[in-house]
Amino acid sequence: MPWSKHDYPASLKNLPEDVRNKAIEIGNALLDEGYDEGRAIAIATDQAHKAEEGKGQEKTEYHVRTHSEGWQLVKEGGSRAILVEGTKEALLSKAKDYVNDHDGTLVIHKQDDTVEKELYNT
Repeated sequence: MPWSKHDYPASLKNLPEDVRNKAIEIGNALLDEGYDEGRAIAIATDQAHKAEEGKGQEKTEYHVRTHSEGWQLVKEGGSRAILVEGTKEALLSKAKDYVNDHDGTLVIHKQDDTVEKELYNT
């Protein structure tokens, strides 16, 4: 069940409202991606703090796009693949960790290169 501003995990109740709202947004995206609730809360809280502290700072975008060998993760404006996997699902599992570690935004494209969704966007 998705969280809302009025219905969220008790562990988020003492966060400042702006951080809590961001954590809810990020947490819902993580739950949609199949993360378990405990891990989603931890990641969302950490990312929400970073997002609110870093407001005004540009985040680097990383894109999941097709590649001759399957799917690739590339940095915005970059020409070389950071990661390459045979399937989109295999790449996404690695790409999410990479983008979290590099405090970026993940833009996932469809086969036709249109944007499917953005994750961790501030």
